[in-house]
Amino acid sequence: MARMRAIEAAVLVMRREGVDTAFGVPGAAINPLYAALKKLGGIDHVLARHVEGASHMAEGYTRTNAGNIGVCIGTSGPAGTDMVTGLYSASADSIPILCITGQAPRARMHKEDFQAVDITSIVGPVTKWATTVMEPGQVPRAFQRAFHEMRSGRPGPVLIDLPFDVQMAEIEFDIDAYEPLPVAKPTTSRVQAEKAIALLNEAERPLLVAGGGIFNADATDKLVEFAELTGVPVVPTLMGWGAIPDDHRLMVGMVGLQTSHRYGNATLLASDLVFGIGNRWANRHTGSVDVYTEGRKFIHVDIEPTQIGRVFNPDLGIASDAGSALDAFLQVAREWKAAGKLKDRSTWVEACRERKRTLQRKTHFDNVPAKPQRVYEEMNEAFGKDTCYVSTIGLSQIAGAQFLHVYKPRHWINCGQAGPLGWTIPAALGVVKADPQRQVVALSGDYDFQFMIEELAVGAQFNLPYIHVLVNNSYLGLIRQAQRGFDIDYCVQLAFENINAPELNGYGVDHVAVVEGLGCKAIRVFDPNELQNAFAEAKRLMAEHRVPVVVEIILERVTNISMGTEINAINEFEELAERGVDAPTAIALLD
Repeated sequence: MARMRAIEAAVLVMRREGVDTAFGVPGAAINPLYAALKKLGGIDHVLARHVEGASHMAEGYTRTNAGNIGVCIGTSGPAGTDMVTGLYSASADSIPILCITGQAPRARMHKEDFQAVDITSIVGPVTKWATTVMEPGQVPRAFQRAFHEMRSGRPGPVLIDLPFDVQMAEIEFDIDAYEPLPVAKPTTSRVQAEKAIALLNEAERPLLVAGGGIFNADATDKLVEFAELTGVPVVPTLMGWGAIPDDHRLMVGMVGLQTSHRYGNATLLASDLVFGIGNRWANRHTGSVDVYTEGRKFIHVDIEPTQIGRVFNPDLGIASDAGSALDAFLQVAREWKAAGKLKDRSTWVEACRERKRTLQRKTHFDNVPAKPQRVYEEMNEAFGKDTCYVSTIGLSQIAGAQFLHVYKPRHWINCGQAGPLGWTIPAALGVVKADPQRQVVALSGDYDFQFMIEELAVGAQFNLPYIHVLVNNSYLGLIRQAQRGFDIDYCVQLAFENINAPELNGYGVDHVAVVEGLGCKAIRVFDPNELQNAFAEAKRLMAEHRVPVVVEIILERVTNISMGTEINAINEFEELAERGVDAPTAIALLD
C-alpha cells in the first residue's frame, strides 16, 4: 500500500476514470488539489477568468464527445456559489460534470469561517449528488461514487466539497487495486419492444422524436438505422438536433414554439403517433399539452422513470437507456421487415418532404443595417457540413435554430433548458479544448456576449481558436419581443452614444475594442453583402493567430423572430419564402 495525501488519491482516481482536463480557478482552500495536480501530472488545466465560466467550459467539454466528463475546480465560498448556474444548466440537460470545491478546515466549518459556506445544501436541487467529505479515508471513495452517479441512469452533475485538512491528511491508498464501479442503466425488454413496434405499425402517420438522450447513449447511428428500417420520419428536439443530418430524407424538421421550422410543426400536427426516444416533452417543444397531443397516440422512452407521465401520460411508457431501447426496437423491426409485416411509409414520407420543401421562411433581405435572417443565410454559405455551432439563448439562438443546418451528432452544442446568458463563450472554449480539430462557430446576441466576455482571454492565453458570430441589435431582443404583450419597451435597450466610438452610431459597447483588449481578433460588419469576405478573413485570422475571432454584425434595432404560444399558432412577422431566391440556403429549395 502507498501512503499519500488524500487529495493525491483523488487525482489518481480521476485519472483512472478517464479525466485528462480540468477547468478552474485556484484559491487558498483548494491549493492542495493544485499541488497534487502539479506533482502527479496527467491532467491539463485551463485557467478560467470566472468560476461560472469554468463550469460552462466543463459543460462544453462534456457535450463534445461521448464519454467525456468535464471537471471544474474552485476554492471555498463564492467559487462554489459561482458554479451553481453551471450545475443547474448541466442538471437540466442531463450533462455529467464534476465540480470540486475547497472548504474551511473541519474544526472551523461551523464558526462562520472566512469563505466557509454549506455548499452541498446550496447545490442539492441542481446536482445528482453533492457531498462534503469529512474523513480523509473517504476521499477516493467519494470520487469513485461521483463517477458512478454521473454515468448511471439519467446523467447529471455532482459536487465534491473538500475541507482543507481532509485534503492534506495522509491515507493508505493503492490505485492499482482501484476499479470504477459498474454503470447502472435500465434496459428494454423483448415484450416492451414488441408492444412499441406493434403500436408504431398500427399508425398511418407516425413520427420519431429524437431527444438529447440519443447523444447520451451514443446511439445516433442506431436511431438513423431504425428510422430507415421502418421508414418513419424523424423530428429532433433542440437537444437532439444533429442526431439525424438535416439533409436526410427522413429528417422532417424541428417542432416547437420558437426553435422550430414551419414544416416541422405542420408535420407534427398531421401525425397520428409520436414515438419519443430520450426526450422529455419540454414546453418550448410542445406548447400546451392539449394542442400537442390531440388526435395522436404516444410512446415515450426515457432513462429516468419519473419522466414518463410527468408532462402527459403516454399510451406506452418504457424506462430505458436510449441505446438499449433502439437495440431492442431494431431487433424486432428487422424480424417484422423480413416477414413483410412493416407498413410502407413512402406516401407519408413524401407528404412530409413536400412540407419541408414548401414551408420556408424568407432569409434573403438586403436591408442595411442587416436583418438577422440574412446573417444565417450567409453563415450557411460560409460554413460547411463539418461546422459545430455553439449557442445558448435569445433571438440569436432561436433564429439560428430556424435557419442554420446541422449535419453531425454533437455539432449543435446548446444549453437547452436553463439558457443562462454568458454561456456561449466558455462553452465554446470547452468544445475547442475537447476537440481542437473541430470547426467551431459560436453564435451570440450582444447581451449574451457581454455577460462573460472576459473568458475570451482564456481562448487567447491557451490558444483555443474558434469563430464567434455576434449579432448586435443593442437590445435584449427576446425580452423586448416578449414585452410586446405588455405594450412596453422597458429596461431592455442597450444602446447609448459611446464617446470613444462615434462610428457605432449609438449602438453602445465597442465590442471590437474589448475583444482586441482581451487578446483576440475582431471584425465589424455593417453591410450584409460584406459578410462572406468577413467570414473568410475570420478563418484566416483564426488560423494565423490561433485565438478566438469575433465577427460582429450590426443588425437593425428591431426584428421580431417567428414564434407563438402554440405550435398551431406561430406568428410569422416577416415575409415567407415564395421562390428559391427568397431562401437560397434553405435545406430544401422551393424551386
